[in-house]
Amino acid sequence: MKIKLGTFLLLEPTFVEKEEKYRCKVVDLDEHFVYVDYPIDIATNRTVFLTDGAQIRATYVEESKAAFAFQTEVLGKRKGQIPMIKLSWPGDSEIIKIQRRDFVRVSTSLDISVQFEDKRYQFVTDDISAGGSAIILNREVEFKDGDEISLILPLAFNNGDIKYVSTTAIAVRIWERGQQKLASLQFTDTDDVDKQQIVRFCFERQLLLRKKEMN
Repeated sequence: MKIKLGTFLLLEPTFVEKEEKYRCKVVDLDEHFVYVDYPIDIATNRTVFLTDGAQIRATYVEESKAAFAFQTEVLGKRKGQIPMIKLSWPGDSEIIKIQRRDFVRVSTSLDISVQFEDKRYQFVTDDISAGGSAIILNREVEFKDGDEISLILPLAFNNGDIKYVSTTAIAVRIWERGQQKLASLQFTDTDDVDKQQIVRFCFERQLLLRKKEMN
């Protein structure tokens, strides 16, 4: 098991309207569960009370400075010397080694072609990172949570170049935000070259958004 007692976790709720990040520490663990102290919202520095069933992406850094991520679910609370939150542990095989740049996620409208079996769809992204994307579903789809789909993403860069990235993804969850229906996708077969292209695209969009905010 790569995770140890005392490891600090960064928790990011997977399906929320705005990006939120919490920090907490592993205070107990076994083969199936990880127990953490009550998380603190990084933005407000206030204690967060997580609801049972909440889907969360947890990331942590080993002593070697390598970063890892896993999907987890809030399973309840446990009393002890300190109050604890019980999280599911997916097992070592489900832990993904990530690059720090994979944390970068930008909100942007990008045309995306989606294929599932013999059906092809055209959608627009809500956000994108090197690790995945949320897409806005403007029509009914036949794929569901856990299905693998194929994607084509045209990335337009500031210098006029357009790069087409072809990859596969898992539909992590289909969910609703107000009147919109979205699908959260996790890329599963993005080669290093294509990943670098997505990282470059996100970086350029970040700079553009910052310039707009400054103006």
